[in-house]
This record gives sequence, structure tokens and C-alpha cells, in this order.
Amino acid sequence: MSKCIALIVGAGRGQRFGGDIPKQYHLLDGVSIIARSIATFSSNSRIAAVRAVIHSDDMHLYEDAVKSLSSSKLLEPVQGGTTRQQSVYLGLQSLKNISPDQVLIHDAARPFVSTGMINSIIGELKSSRGAIVAIPVYDTLKSSNDFFISSTVDRSSLWCAQTPQGFHYKDIYEAYAICGETELTDDAAVFEKQNIPIKLVEGTADNIKITSREDLMRAERVFGNWEFRSGTGYDVHRFCDGNELVLCGVKLAHCYALEGHSDADVALHALTDALLGAFGLGDIGTHFPPDEKRWKNISSDFFLVKARDAIEEKGASIVNVDVTIICEEPKISSHSEVMRKSISTILNISKGRVSVKATTTEKLGFLGRKEGIAADAVATIKMPIGLIE
Repeated sequence: MSKCIALIVGAGRGQRFGGDIPKQYHLLDGVSIIARSIATFSSNSRIAAVRAVIHSDDMHLYEDAVKSLSSSKLLEPVQGGTTRQQSVYLGLQSLKNISPDQVLIHDAARPFVSTGMINSIIGELKSSRGAIVAIPVYDTLKSSNDFFISSTVDRSSLWCAQTPQGFHYKDIYEAYAICGETELTDDAAVFEKQNIPIKLVEGTADNIKITSREDLMRAERVFGNWEFRSGTGYDVHRFCDGNELVLCGVKLAHCYALEGHSDADVALHALTDALLGAFGLGDIGTHFPPDEKRWKNISSDFFLVKARDAIEEKGASIVNVDVTIICEEPKISSHSEVMRKSISTILNISKGRVSVKATTTEKLGFLGRKEGIAADAVATIKMPIGLIE
């Protein structure tokens, strides 16, 4: 399988945008623009690694922007140049030791890139040396002379270039090396100078590049294009000898403990399964097999943090979680608020997004006989449409 690396170009200063920080570090619905671009590529199974090209003054902004991604695919960033062209070339040079087969070059300020666009470009590279996302020109075009129309331009063969733009690595690296200081507006133009044919892949008008404040306002409106997914979890543990048990990360004195390989926190186990299920990531046993010694007696908040990180790494966020604890005893109501606080801290979401409640089985079944505790959980996440392949 060919190794494809994504190069996210974000070293620009964004003079047209203004403000104290470059546009790519501004928040879009609570997440920075550059982080959204990176997340879409790093979550794609066809992308082997992602490298950002940033300005030397922006390391603190970059580290803050990507701290929640925690993706093993994310390489250390490299310093860009004074122009986009110089930045891309420096990024390509930094990949020499990795020697990828293909490279996708993407503007950090295009946060609406979709998995479909990425896959289409990679697919075209099987038969083409270069391919770019672009959209046809639909509006009538006028040529002007001193703000008066001089002619109507034939738009039938005109396209607006976007990113990502994909190439065979050796080809684009050599094209940039030959290009020298000649300033060109995109990577395809560098390729064109070598008379290498480039395939057009139709994109969408939503794949905008945020250049001005007005663009950011438009992006905020477009970003209502969310997909919501829910997952459920269920777990049960029997009682065993002991005088303490853990529920929702909170230790409770009790006449029994809960039996389990870890700390047997039945509520957090169910919630972990719900989060993993919402993104189709399997279940807790798949990621943390109970027969492995390293999970012996481990605190279950570790599992929940890993599920949270897996979701956020893919560019999604948690909307709310709801946990129902099923038991005759201990009584949960007096502990529910501290349990909500515990879960909100672990998931790094507000307590208002967490529900913890309890019920009984009216003394029916093994739970009614006080043989153990069960828990149900529901979790809802949101993400941009097209994020999941």
C-alpha cells in the first residue's frame, strides 16, 4: 500500500484577516481552524502521517491548538518561509527521510475539507501524477477596463482551484526544486511548469479558505452542518468481599466491593462502551482485554480518558452523556452530584452535559437479590458531516 502523507500549510500571517493572532488559530465553534484541518486528515485511514508547516513565532499557538488531538500520526511541525511557496518547499524537504510515495498539500485555513475529497484525490493518484480539488465556475465572468465591462469571459473551461492537492512525492519535490524563486499561486502551478498533466476532482463550495473576517462569519454559519451520533453501553459486576466500591470514579463505603479485573467501576465501563460505540470504535474489551495483566486493578477513568481522546483525535466532540446505575444498594441519590462532577472532570465537559441517576429492579432478578450492580449509559457526539469514512 502506498504511503501518503498530508502537509498542512499554516505559516501565513493573514494580513487581510487582521487581529492579534493568525487566522488559522482562531476558534471555529470552540476548535481552532488549523486543528480542524489536521483532524480530518489524521483520522483518515489512508493517511500515514500529518505534518504542519508553521511560522517560527507560532509554536505556542500551534501546541495549544493541537493538544487535544493526541494523534500518533501527527509529526513534529516544521518552520515555514516568508511565502507559501517557500513554506511548502520546506515542508517537502522535511519529508525526505520519510520518503512517502504520495503527498497531499492542504491549506490550514480550509477547515471544511472532507474525507470524501481526500479519498478522491488519493484514488486519482493511482493513475495520475497529480490531482487537485476544484469547483467549476458557474457565475458569469466579466473583463473590465477602469470598472467598465470590456467583454464577457467564456467560463466553460474555467475552474476554481482548492486544496487538497495531491502528487507523487518525488515529482512535486523535484518540481519545487526546479521552480526556484518564481512565485506561483498554488502547488498545481509549480507542477504545470514541468508540463505534467494534473487531474481535476470536483469539490464543493463549502470547502472555503478563510481569508477575511467575513469568511470566518460564513464559516460559523456553515458549521451548523453537523452530524450527531449516539452510542449505548451496558455493564454488570457482581459483589465480592470488601468494604468499598467505585462508581463514576467516586469511592463509596459499602458492605461489599465489586468484583472485576480493574477497579470494577461498572458505570464508567458502560460509559466507555457508549462513547466508543458512538464512533464505531468497538468496545472496552477490544481496547483493554480483561486477561491482560497491565489492566489489573487500574482505575477505570483511564479507559474513559482513552475513549474521550480517541473521539477528539478524530475531530468529534462530546455533546452529553447519561448514566443509569441499577441496584438495590447502595443508595445513589445522595452521591449523584459528586458523580456528575467526577465524570465531567474526566471527560473535560461541563457538568450540565452529564446525567447520573439510579433505579432498582423492584427486587427482581440478580440485581433485586443484591448480588451486584449494573449500569446503562448513552453518549452523544457531534462532528462535521463526512468525517467518518
